[in-house]
Amino acid sequence: MPSPASPNLANNDARSLQKNAADAVVPRMVRDRPFAWLLLATGAIAWLASGALVLEKLQVLIDPNHVTACDLNPWVSCGSVMKTWQSSLFGFPNMFIGIVAFAVIITTAMAIFAGAKFARWYWIGLQAGVTLGFIFIVWLWSQALYAIHILCPFCMVVWACMIPLFVFVTIRNVVHGVIPAPARLAKILGESGWIISALLYVAVIASIFFAFINVFIGTSGY
Repeated sequence: MPSPASPNLANNDARSLQKNAADAVVPRMVRDRPFAWLLLATGAIAWLASGALVLEKLQVLIDPNHVTACDLNPWVSCGSVMKTWQSSLFGFPNMFIGIVAFAVIITTAMAIFAGAKFARWYWIGLQAGVTLGFIFIVWLWSQALYAIHILCPFCMVVWACMIPLFVFVTIRNVVHGVIPAPARLAKILGESGWIISALLYVAVIASIFFAFINVFIGTSGY
């Protein structure tokens, strides 16, 4: 005679099969756990880089002659970048934005690991935040290369994390219908996340090379 728990077990098995079937058609990197790992990795690394910048900025405020940990030469120097107006665009050091923003990314990742399911408005808000962050990073990158002519290593770590973060949050939202898109486009994007990220990395590396070509070929005068 079947036990009273049998229908519940059957229902659980059915739900499990449905979930597995749904996961099978969703690209791996935008399934809950792989996506959460990506959020955690990029968020944590960028948060630590932002934290390092905060500590260095405090030292510079205390002692204007402080040599930061990443003052390597005239072209690679966090301390020199910190003294520019671009480093405090909104009236306070930019790295404080990173401390708050990447904490949200880390919290989102941990909530997904815990089984949280966010409403569509949350994903729209996260998309807006990540998109604005990416635009801000692109502007800072352009300023570093073509206006300041100095690179900040910790800033570059944040740039490197923002690329896959923006790409995969966007792809996740397209694939899951948060951002309306044709099914064909969603499928192509879902399969191309790392390719898009790699192309963006190549573009950044190429832009750095050509912006500092005199340094690389030894004709800068230093």
